[in-house]
Amino acid sequence: MSFRLAFAFVSIAALLVDPTDAVSQDMLRSVDLNSPEMTTSEMTRAELDALLKSVAQGDGRAADLDGKRLSQLDLSGLDFSGGNLHLVKLNRTNLKGARFDRAILNQAWLIDADLTGASLVKASLLGTQMQRAKLGGADLSGARITADLSGASLTGARLAGADLSADMRNQSMGLMRGVLKSADLRNADLSGANLSRADLEFAQLQSANLANCSLYRADLAGADLSDANVAGADFTEADLASALLPGAAALAEARNLDKARNLNLARRPH
Repeated sequence: MSFRLAFAFVSIAALLVDPTDAVSQDMLRSVDLNSPEMTTSEMTRAELDALLKSVAQGDGRAADLDGKRLSQLDLSGLDFSGGNLHLVKLNRTNLKGARFDRAILNQAWLIDADLTGASLVKASLLGTQMQRAKLGGADLSGARITADLSGASLTGARLAGADLSADMRNQSMGLMRGVLKSADLRNADLSGANLSRADLEFAQLQSANLANCSLYRADLAGADLSDANVAGADFTEADLASALLPGAAALAEARNLDKARNLNLARRPH
């Protein structure tokens, strides 16, 4: 198996619905995140900036950065909109205020990347590794996300209309879904988002806007939803074990709360 293909396989395996799957865990352990492949860059900021500008002034085609190593650079403010960043390595890269609107970031690596205030409107983030990424104030409206955002900070981020649901069409390796375990989503806007089967275990959702979103079979075990807006949110078969729920008035506006799993184990505000 080629090095490139192996990394693509790991990106997908890490997002399987069953997190205890032996194959996915073994594949993750096989990746050396301290290797040059994951920590170095093959281009400077100046070179990349020149490339992006030349493409923008050309025939209208977006930049093709497929598989490039761009880790630990300062790429803040650059415009990657519409670009192909499949399998690109951006670990610990400064991407503050960068633009990735409609960009393809499938199976890319952005572990510990700083995307504070970045724009990823309608971006494609399939099988993307974004553990502990900083996305405070970022705009991911309308994005398709089956990324691993475990431990990521998305305070005040905009995910209105984003799709983090499990991919029901591709089941050859198990279902992939948005993973936001222990992610910080305080004050985030998730209105109208599809969170069906998403993993939000222990997520911080205080004061988040979950209006009209789908939480069908979502894992909310241990999540903190205090003061969250859940008006119109569909809780059908969502797992609420040990979750801290918003107040009674807010819950009265939710849909199908009585059909949630482990509702009797959820915590209520005092």
